[in-house]
Amino acid sequence: MKAAAFEHQGAADVQEALRLLAAGGGRAKLIAGGQSLGPMLNLRLSRPQVLVDLANLAGLTSVEVQGQELVLGARLTHASIEDGRHPALAAHPMRQVAAGIAYRAIRNKGTLGGSLAHADPAADWVLALVVMGAVLRLQSPHGVRERPLEGFMQAAYTTELAQDELITAVRVPAMAQGRWGYYKFCRKPGEFADASAAVCQVAPGAPWRLALGALDGPPLLLAALAQELGEPGTATLALSRLREAVAAALPERDPIDHQLHAVCLARALEQAGWPARTA
Repeated sequence: MKAAAFEHQGAADVQEALRLLAAGGGRAKLIAGGQSLGPMLNLRLSRPQVLVDLANLAGLTSVEVQGQELVLGARLTHASIEDGRHPALAAHPMRQVAAGIAYRAIRNKGTLGGSLAHADPAADWVLALVVMGAVLRLQSPHGVRERPLEGFMQAAYTTELAQDELITAVRVPAMAQGRWGYYKFCRKPGEFADASAAVCQVAPGAPWRLALGALDGPPLLLAALAQELGEPGTATLALSRLREAVAAALPERDPIDHQLHAVCLARALEQAGWPARTA
């Protein structure tokens, strides 16, 4: 199939993009790398009347250090993060995540903000940045607002992004002394994950955050299990305890899904320095 007819308009800067988006009256859609929206257009799962192209938009590709945080432009490609082109990202765990996204051809074009706005439940950034406690910077004709990524995704491919609003930046912890792990199961490299998990402690002494991904909707934070990691004397967690926590969090899933997510969680914890006992 091919896409239904639409009008293509390129934006030179953020203000023009917002103007074009608002003029679309709810029938306009943004496109950056197009690695997710392109196939949806061809399958006619998305039928915008106007496509506002951000490919040549000036800006939104910077990486700024602000104290213990990094501010990442929403048009950063996965490949630019993977390659560590920006010194502030050279040793950041986001490089590990970026390197595992689909195929290199897709990483060359796909963008950070586009992935978060698309909100595929199996997407890597949706899970990885939620567990890091990332904050989105959103801009509309009415001004700029910031909100945590947690809760931004409401369901599969559904976010609270307003129809006249775009993501301009993402704030993430610098993770200079943090601990981190991320693992996903795919049938073969490049495919969507069947199960995934991420764990993060942004700095020594900070609370742990654990989450499961590749679900039917937003990532699921495991608050009780994360609290156990912070308890004195906890050196490891048994794999059986992880399965128990996953089963309690996903009662509608079958035992195979529980096992896949529990093993993803165990391997993510191992990367973060918390090896799971097999008992």
